[in-house]
Amino acid sequence: MQSLFQILMLIVDIAWFIMIAHIVMSWLINFQVLNLRQPIVAQIWYGLNRLLEPIYTRIRAFLPDMGGLDLAPLVALIALYAIRIILINNITAFY
Repeated sequence: MQSLFQILMLIVDIAWFIMIAHIVMSWLINFQVLNLRQPIVAQIWYGLNRLLEPIYTRIRAFLPDMGGLDLAPLVALIALYAIRIILINNITAFY
């Protein structure tokens, strides 16, 4: 059962990394450090968007409209962190 716990933690860690990469990349694109006309940047950006937009869309459905401020990535990161805490606190259930 410890293997199951480690697999779940790995999935949470990978999702965390993907979300952080998406957030940082969005900042770099908005501050014009990265250019979407570069093929590799565009491929990575569109790939990350295709992975995360279904999650963000569901979160945005219940968040109030904040104008230009998108809180969906923050809510998703907090949810992932909460899942991580729940898994760590219940590690004894995996033994």
